[in-house]
Amino acid sequence: MAAVMIGAGPHKESHTAVAIGMSEEILGQVRVRASAAQAGRLLAWAQSWPERTWAVEGAGGLGHLLSQQLVAAGEQVLDVPPKLAARVRLLASGNVNKNDPNDARSVAVAALRSPACLPVRAEDHTAVLKVWAKRHRDLSRARNQVVCRLHAVLCDLVPGGVSKRITAGQAARILDQVQPRGAAGAARWILAEQFLADLRRAGAQRNDVKKKLAAAVQASGTTVTEIFGVGPAVAAAVLGDVRDISRFPSSDHFAACNGTAPVEVSSGGRVVCRLSLRGNRRMNHAVHMAAVTQVRYPRSKGRAYYDKKIAEGKTSKEALRALKRQVSDALYKQMKADARRAAASAAGPGGHPGNGSVASVAGLHPADRLFGQATPGPDSTLRPQPGQSKGKRSARQVRRPVTARTPA
Repeated sequence: MAAVMIGAGPHKESHTAVAIGMSEEILGQVRVRASAAQAGRLLAWAQSWPERTWAVEGAGGLGHLLSQQLVAAGEQVLDVPPKLAARVRLLASGNVNKNDPNDARSVAVAALRSPACLPVRAEDHTAVLKVWAKRHRDLSRARNQVVCRLHAVLCDLVPGGVSKRITAGQAARILDQVQPRGAAGAARWILAEQFLADLRRAGAQRNDVKKKLAAAVQASGTTVTEIFGVGPAVAAAVLGDVRDISRFPSSDHFAACNGTAPVEVSSGGRVVCRLSLRGNRRMNHAVHMAAVTQVRYPRSKGRAYYDKKIAEGKTSKEALRALKRQVSDALYKQMKADARRAAASAAGPGGHPGNGSVASVAGLHPADRLFGQATPGPDSTLRPQPGQSKGKRSARQVRRPVTARTPA
C-alpha cells in the first residue's frame, strides 16, 4: 500500500480529490473542473506524494473516464463502491457534513481500510462486449415498451382485442382491416401506424446490434456459448461485467456476485437461507434467461434437472433457482477453462509434451478413472462436439453439471 491515498469524488461538472496518510489525516485537497485537462491538473497537484494510490468512487460509472485517464498515465487506481464510501461517512465519529471534500475523504478511507476495493485496469475487449450488451438491453426494453403501447391502441380499435404476442406483420394486417369510426378512431389509427413504424425501426436496430454482438463474442474467443441457452447476448452480458474471472476464487463467490447463491439469515441454532436480492442484477438476468431457455425445451438436460426438482417437492420458482445455480457453476467452469487456455497460449510452448492432465499432483486424469468421481456429479452441461456420437462421448464431458441439452 502506498504512503498516501487520494480519494476522488467524480461529478458531472467537477472532481474533488482529498489526500490522506496512513493515519487518515488530511494532507491536502483540490477541486478541478471536469474538462479535457482534468487528469493533468490532478496529477500536477499530486506530484508532492510520489508514493500514492488513487481511489475513485464508482470507477465503473460516473468515474469511469477519470479512472481510465489515471490508469493510462501509469497511476495505481482502486475502484471504491459508492455504498462502501457512504458507510464510512455514516459510521464516522462526530457530526460529518455531506459535502464534496468529506465524500472524497470517505472514499480514501474506504480504499485504505477495506480489502474489497478492486484495482482499475485498462479497458480490453470485454469493454466492447459490455457496450453492445447494454445497447441490446436498451433496445429490447424500448421495443417492449412500443409493443405494449401498440397493443393498447389496437385493443381500442379491434373488438375483443388482439393476442398478447404480436409482430409488426400481424399489426400491419390488423390495421389494413380496421375501419376507424369518427375522429377519435382515426386518431387512434394514425397513432397505431406511428407505433408500428417505431416497432419496425427498433426491430431493425436490434437486429443490427445482434450482429455486432455475435461478432464481438466470436472475436473474444470464449466458449461459454457452448452451454445450451447461452447465446451472444447472454455471453456478452456476463463477460462484460465479469471481465477477469480470476477475481472469483470459487464458483460460490461467482454465484454470490450474480445473485444465484442464497443468503443466510440464521440466528442461534436456527439455520435459514433466503433468496438473494444482492449481486449484479444484469448478470442475474442473463443467467435467468439461460435457465428459462433450457426449461422451455422438454428434451434438454436443464429441463430434466428442473423436473427432478419438481418431483422432489420443490415449487416451480425453487426449481428454477436451483437450475440458475447450475447455470452459474457451468459459466464459471467454462470461463475458468477459457482463462487457462488464454494463459497457456500467451506463455507459449513449454512443459512436458503429451501431458493431458491439469495437475498431476491432484490425481489421475478424469478420463482414466476407473470408478468415476468420489462424489458423483450431475450430467453434462455442454453440447457434444460436432460429429461425436452419443455413445462415444468422453467421460470428462459426462461429469459436468446439468444445465444443457443434447441436440436431437
